[in-house]
Amino acid sequence: MAYFAIGMGLYSEGSYEDVLGLLTDGLSWASGWTEEWKLPSKSAIFQARARLGAEPVEALFRRVAEPIAVVDTPGSWLAGRRLVAIDGTTLDVADTTENDQWFGRAGVNKGERAAFPLARVVAVAECGTHAIFDAEVGPYTRGENTLAQELIDRLEPGMLLLADRGFCGYPLWKRAAATGADLLWRAKSNMKPAYLETLDDGSWLAELTPGGNAGRTAEPLPIRVIDYTIDDGRDNDETYRLFTTILDPDDVTAADLAATYAQRWEIETTFDELKTHQRGARTVLRSKSPDLVLQEIWGHLCCHYAIRTLMFEAAHEANVDPDRVSFVAAIRIARRTISAARDFPPSGH
Repeated sequence: MAYFAIGMGLYSEGSYEDVLGLLTDGLSWASGWTEEWKLPSKSAIFQARARLGAEPVEALFRRVAEPIAVVDTPGSWLAGRRLVAIDGTTLDVADTTENDQWFGRAGVNKGERAAFPLARVVAVAECGTHAIFDAEVGPYTRGENTLAQELIDRLEPGMLLLADRGFCGYPLWKRAAATGADLLWRAKSNMKPAYLETLDDGSWLAELTPGGNAGRTAEPLPIRVIDYTIDDGRDNDETYRLFTTILDPDDVTAADLAATYAQRWEIETTFDELKTHQRGARTVLRSKSPDLVLQEIWGHLCCHYAIRTLMFEAAHEANVDPDRVSFVAAIRIARRTISAARDFPPSGH
């Protein structure tokens, strides 16, 4: 049933019977057609899903998922640091009373509510491979920064975490920096670090403290600030401000840090792979109870990690950038490979 939960991520539009049929046919083919399975009813599959619950599938993801880039993987490193990014997204779940009460909904105009309850996912992905190797899943009513706290605690030295300004604040920054990982986050416009000195590359050292009365007693955190604009041919004078824990410009220049921050968008592409191409555009998760919704989401995350791992292995073997490998093509190949088992006669395995 754990494989079934992953199979629902690969065949999100298939019925229970279709998904289990493909999996059991694949097992029969792998056994040389010496073993066969009789498909249970839809009701029996649902009951088996309920018995399994979400925890074993989450445990499977946490046991298997890890960064996969190696030292020569393009777009994965900066000055010996592994580039990873954190961000959040939401998924529509089935409109049931139980899901509505547990997950909650977004508000829309004039006090109305969204059509479907929403599950919130906050994840950390490798920029160079798009492999999601850590995640937290919860109701829409829990904010991104709240879910991010548990992810932050699992960062490791040797990582460089990229984050958008929605995550940038003193409490989360302090918590992340304490892990030993380096940080490169876009700053909110209302954050005013205390200036210390200007460095040779134009960046400047500062101290970060929380706003309000808390700033009087809080420990000042040393940061480096990079201010820059992007000349993309448009009439746009917006200034970008980045905070980083990499204080020495001889280690990484301000220009390199500004260029590296663009890699944060790789996690946006990763979510698009998961939501648009794997799950299906505007597809609502099928599960009608919170525990099975969580099981379904963890199955999707396992499925995406498996596909991205295969893509990385193929790219590494061919000595190409993983970004040059099409996720859409990869998921189509994965679906065809499993379903192809049905085309083999028992005597032709």
